[in-house]
Amino acid sequence: MLLAHKIELRPTLEQREYLDRGCGHRRHCHNQLLEYFSQKDEAGQLVNKWSKAAAYQYYITVLRVKFPWYNEVSSRVTRNAIDDLDNAFKHFFRRVKNGDKNPGYPKYKKRDHKDSFALREAEKFDVNYKKLRIEKLKTWINLREPIRLRGKLKQVTISKRAGKYYASFLIDTDEYDPKDVNRQESVGVDFGIKSLVTLSNGESFPASQPLKKEIRKLKKLQRNMSRKVIGSNRRARAKLRLQKLHFRVARQRAAILHQLSDYLTKTFDRIVIEDLNVKGMIKNRKLSRAISDVGFGMLRQMIEYKAKLRNCVVVIANRFFPSSKTCSRCGQIKQNLTLSDRIYSCDCGLVIDRDLNAALMLNKYST
Repeated sequence: MLLAHKIELRPTLEQREYLDRGCGHRRHCHNQLLEYFSQKDEAGQLVNKWSKAAAYQYYITVLRVKFPWYNEVSSRVTRNAIDDLDNAFKHFFRRVKNGDKNPGYPKYKKRDHKDSFALREAEKFDVNYKKLRIEKLKTWINLREPIRLRGKLKQVTISKRAGKYYASFLIDTDEYDPKDVNRQESVGVDFGIKSLVTLSNGESFPASQPLKKEIRKLKKLQRNMSRKVIGSNRRARAKLRLQKLHFRVARQRAAILHQLSDYLTKTFDRIVIEDLNVKGMIKNRKLSRAISDVGFGMLRQMIEYKAKLRNCVVVIANRFFPSSKTCSRCGQIKQNLTLSDRIYSCDCGLVIDRDLNAALMLNKYST
């Protein structure tokens, strides 16, 4: 089983410079390759068609000769940029073949935006308890904690976010123990804005909306950065403060969603959730920020991958299944239910919270 473990790094100033060079060299190589294979002639046809073999040939004969400073870091840093770009083109061609209107042509990478580089060969790096060694870096980098999983290290990805550095280790391990015993049989999960989820057993988990709590500070930092001269050190410092705030908000949201998804997958054998059209929901300008802040898509993704690890079943209810409009007692469908109606009242005498009623109906859903 392949599992990833992400750990914060504690590099020295010299090590930070090396990691920054690695991110920069990988970004530069990616952009050079993309520029070469995106050139068009006067008729609008591509001059050089993409293939992994052609990219490798161009990398060896042109890029490494033209930019000898690629050798300042491990050769695999820039070499692996070919694999990453090849994956991006494969996804693009697949979407074009499927008739996608927005297939997503590979984009140029920007500085300070998801900076990273990977070493996918075990001999290019080593780990000794709480220390990491990387090829062509003479000193060992301190890790904030040791790797919690035992197994064979397959690769490491170094990333930089808001001034901090992280190492994500891919490990081939057989030690993972899901501890999937004494779980309850089934639960329906209704997503919402005020209550992040309402369960069919009556439990409810409030939505934290971390962005809403920091929105005033965020606006202040954005106005402050907009007044700085582009390219100045003061603008760089203002940008870093803004990045740190965004990063903290993202981590707060992820922590809440991890806790909730852990609880659901540890407690229930069968989890029924809604197939929400999140892209369509955020087009509502009055609710778009709140919907994005709670992270419906991220929560579904976490539930699905953790369910596979813990051997439980996730059932996705049909997008048009009327869980909110259907009475959980008699099955009658109420057509005039509006978003402002928080209490569901049925002719059979049932008076119940709207979200709880939807969760009960989801729990009854069967494919």
